[in-house]
Amino acid sequence: MSTKSTSPLYKGTFARDFCRPISQRMGCFGSKEKLSKEDLEFLKSHTRYDEQMIKEWYKGFRQDCPSGRLTPDKFVDMYKMFFPSGNAEEFCDHVFRTFDMDKNGYIDFKEFLLAIDVTSAGTPEEKLKWAFRMYDVDGNGVIDVSEMTKIVQAIYDMLGTNSASRPADSAEERAKAIFSKMDENNDGNLTQEEFLKGCLLDEELSKMLTPGA
Repeated sequence: MSTKSTSPLYKGTFARDFCRPISQRMGCFGSKEKLSKEDLEFLKSHTRYDEQMIKEWYKGFRQDCPSGRLTPDKFVDMYKMFFPSGNAEEFCDHVFRTFDMDKNGYIDFKEFLLAIDVTSAGTPEEKLKWAFRMYDVDGNGVIDVSEMTKIVQAIYDMLGTNSASRPADSAEERAKAIFSKMDENNDGNLTQEEFLKGCLLDEELSKMLTPGA
């Protein structure tokens, strides 16, 4: 397993690299806990995966998470493998929050596969909507400069101070630059519409802000 020195938000490797610990083991053991028919049907209708692939993902998930729950600590441990020289914990907190849709403190298999489906195979608009939820730290439906700065700083911390992929400007400067491009009415907040429009019209900005590609 190779480590990456580039940010998944910048290079679009999020789903592929994060899931490698799970996907490498898919099908190599027999889980006693079967995926319920209800959950299987839900995932077939809400993701791009067929029944066989969903079951394979489930096998790998249960090996890495025997309890069926992906905890924050396990999430961070899996992510750290790809950023050994940086601090990935803050960034992982934000990604974990976005995966954990019911906010119960852990990621179950449905939440996991729904997020992986969007970040790895979703349309540009679907990926951007997912990214918007991550940047909207307080969940109030808009992103302010402070929230944008928190995420960008977390990315910088994860890359580490010596990474060639780390931009020269500060997190605050980068956040303000993003806002200057997106905040059409200059009210200090980005709506989902402004975020999507700004990214869809600027390919480089979209690549930088969107997990998966």
